[in-house]
Order: sequence, then structure tokens, then C-alpha cells
Amino acid sequence: MGFLTGNIGFIVLMVLVVIVVLWAISTYNQLIRAREFVRNSMGQISAQIESRWDALQNMIEGTKQYAEYEAKTLESITEQRASLGQNTSVSEVNKDDQLFNQAMGRLLAIGESYPDLKASSVYQETLKNVDRYEQQVRQSRMIFNDTVTKYNRIIQSVPSNIIASLFSFTKEAYFENTETKTEMPSWS
Repeated sequence: MGFLTGNIGFIVLMVLVVIVVLWAISTYNQLIRAREFVRNSMGQISAQIESRWDALQNMIEGTKQYAEYEAKTLESITEQRASLGQNTSVSEVNKDDQLFNQAMGRLLAIGESYPDLKASSVYQETLKNVDRYEQQVRQSRMIFNDTVTKYNRIIQSVPSNIIASLFSFTKEAYFENTETKTEMPSWS
């Protein structure tokens, strides 16, 4: 009878070990999926920002025929940009936004100084494109923050926080409202 009891105890222990290992694997995979969603969301933001800069670059090209010096100044601003991707941090995107807003402000001032430029269909169409991309960036940021919320919730919840800490999963930062982002930009 003692032999049978020892075997049952061993079997129960092995079943518990298997259950714990399967739970750990499942939790780890859940963390990987959540982190990849965060990275994908940042990649979407980066793609929208690149499109926004492309539209701005079109405006710079159109500005050259009116104000060569100003166009060169704007090009120097665009050269300061860092390439963004799925591993970009929130602070890097915010820095890129500051450069973009600086360039956009200069372009709008140039448009005011040159009524023919401001009235041109290329200028007007590019303003519409920049606004459209700006809306897409804003939407992508909201999706990113939702994705980060889900990810951060998983890594902080018991018992998945155990696996998260074992494999060095860390909280992700959110995009937060800044004073410059509280109002919708006006491109016209």
C-alpha cells in the first residue's frame, strides 16, 4: 500500500509541474503577443509620420520657387530628423513632432508672405494632405495607448507579473497630452 501511495503522490506532483510549466509557457506567449502589438502600433505611427513628412517635403519643394533661402532653412530642419520605426520610443516621436511643428510653422509663415504660393493648388492640396496625415497620426496614437494599456495590465497583473519579471518585460510609456497638443492644429 505504501508503494501505491508514493506513486500517486509522484504522479500528482508531476501533473502539477506540467500544469505550472504549461501556464508559464502560455503566459510568456501572451506577453510576447502583447509586446508585439505595442511594437506594431508604434510602427503604424512611424509610417503615418513618414507620410506626413513626405507631404511637408512637397510643400518645401513648392516653396523653393518663392523663397529659396526659407526652403533651405526648412530642409535643414528636415535633415535633423531621426528615422522612426517600431522600436521608436515615445520621446523620440515627441521630438520628431517638435521638429515637424517648427517646419510647419515656418511654411505657414512663408505662405502668408507669398500670397501666390498660398493660393496655389499644390500648396492647398499639400495642406489638406498634411492635415489628413496629422489626423491619422492622432488616431494611431490612440490605438498605441490602448495597446500599451493592455500590455501594461498583463505585466502588472498577478500571476502573469511573475513571468513578466522573470523574462524582463517592462512597462511601456504612453503618449500624453502636451500643451501644444490640446488644441487641434490649424493649417490654414
